[in-house]
Amino acid sequence: MADQLGYGQPMEGVAQTAFIVPDLTAAIQHWATNCRAGPFYVLPHLLAPGQVYRGEESRADVTLAMGFAGHMLIELIQPLDDHPSVYKETRDLRRFGFHHLGIACADVDASSADYQQRGYAEAYRAAVPTGGEVVYLDDGSGPQAGFLELLPVTPAMDETFTRFWEASRDWDGSDPIRPFG
Repeated sequence: MADQLGYGQPMEGVAQTAFIVPDLTAAIQHWATNCRAGPFYVLPHLLAPGQVYRGEESRADVTLAMGFAGHMLIELIQPLDDHPSVYKETRDLRRFGFHHLGIACADVDASSADYQQRGYAEAYRAAVPTGGEVVYLDDGSGPQAGFLELLPVTPAMDETFTRFWEASRDWDGSDPIRPFG
């Protein structure tokens, strides 16, 4: 596996910054207009089967969007329900804003075990459309400081996010909201 992703971020390093938002369309407009980030690719109703939140089955439903600011993948997450989740934890504590940093991992399970040896605990686990499972880790501060998300680097993940980054490189600001697929 390469030392970096197709969009330039390092393996085993920060590859994504994520925020919880109350209105996905408004958040995309903010990022596109004020931060020159985008375009954003929307994945509606990501109600992944087999979600595990703090050891229990979870049914959290979110709509999310991903776009780039330079080489940084920005993820905007709009929770769509009040089911127990890492998203609800954040909203209950401090409403909206920063949620997590995503770490690119060749082996999510091995990386999770390594972080757990350093005192982290798995807070959430779910399958993702680009293959594998993501794992959110909590260092004991929970949503106060934000979570770490271990991102499974699969060929589909790297290809998809690199395609999003390539679209951002010469983006003229038009059509800021696009389908994920």
